[in-house]
Amino acid sequence: MARVGNSIIKGLEVGEIITLLNKAYADEWLAYYQYFIEGKVIKGIMKDAAIAELTQHAADELRHANMVADRILQLGGTPLLHPKEWLEQTNCGYDAPKDFDVVSILEDAIKGEQCAIRTYSDIVELTRNKDIVTYDLVSQILADEVEHEEDLQALHDDITEFVEDIKKNLQ
Repeated sequence: MARVGNSIIKGLEVGEIITLLNKAYADEWLAYYQYFIEGKVIKGIMKDAAIAELTQHAADELRHANMVADRILQLGGTPLLHPKEWLEQTNCGYDAPKDFDVVSILEDAIKGEQCAIRTYSDIVELTRNKDIVTYDLVSQILADEVEHEEDLQALHDDITEFVEDIKKNLQ
């Protein structure tokens, strides 16, 4: 654990930061798996575009988990060690895909990104001017999560508009 590095944290308990980061760590692993499995089971129109998006997002979530784990270790904590703990500690939960239709999968993914945005926004607010290292790290992840939501929403909108146009033309 960094002694001087941790001494720059002002007005926060290191243990509180570790707890919040472990919850985010759980979210990242669950998001990784959700994107991974959704990319495998997805069906429907424009699924290849959705698979590409889900695969990229899965890689990003795994990268985020690594970043968060490194910060937990820097703070002297231990990242959650068992997948069971991910479900116990998560902010956002995990919803196994029930409907493999591309639109339903995208809606579930958007919901997950929105939860991640709320989670990281809260940590950004908590660490602003108090823990610059965690603040910077979480700000980077937050920017990725916002981009993910935008990408998924745009794809969702493109697909639903395309389907609506086809339905109109068939009438």
